[in-house]
Amino acid sequence: MTSTFPNISISTERLVLRPLDEDDVPALTEMMNDEQVAAWTDVPRPFTRAGAHTWITEYAPAQRTGGHGLDLAVTEFLTQRLVGIVQLGRTNWHIRSTELSYIIAPWARGEGYASEAALATAQWLFGDQKFERIELRTAAGNTASQQVAQKIGCISEGVLRNACIAHVRADDGTWSDLRTDFIVWSLLPEDLEGAAEQLADSSGFTSYSDWN
Repeated sequence: MTSTFPNISISTERLVLRPLDEDDVPALTEMMNDEQVAAWTDVPRPFTRAGAHTWITEYAPAQRTGGHGLDLAVTEFLTQRLVGIVQLGRTNWHIRSTELSYIIAPWARGEGYASEAALATAQWLFGDQKFERIELRTAAGNTASQQVAQKIGCISEGVLRNACIAHVRADDGTWSDLRTDFIVWSLLPEDLEGAAEQLADSSGFTSYSDWN
């Protein structure tokens, strides 16, 4: 029998991670049309409101009920505005492993939200869901996403050569594909020791958009 993630919310000092809602359509559409998101993800360009609605009402529920993963809206605790997305995918319930990815909206970068949301998700996975491994994959040129992985205690395991397609925008507005490498990171329960304290003591680091 297939295991599934619960329909839950995760709270931190500044954020609430919750299921996507139809009210998120406008903000989700705007976020996914950002140039940084287009560069590092394979979302359709342009990303339409219809696409956002389908994601929220069909794709995300199917991912969860099918046992494949979990999509969570990252929102500010005080303002309730959407500031990002956390996704779990490629979940293997037998070995209790899943892949973590994240996007931060352009209007919320520079606040450390990517690391805070990723760390909270990892703590929940290891503590409540009894997972044993979280994997991240970052494009070789996406140093900002690599910094987030390092902030939450991930260990770099190696390189998947030519396994990633990034996107480059020309002066005329057209996009072209750029083949590059994936850096593979892992996070185990013991790797979290001290990660929360390190984030709390950090100052001036920046979170950026990335969706592995």
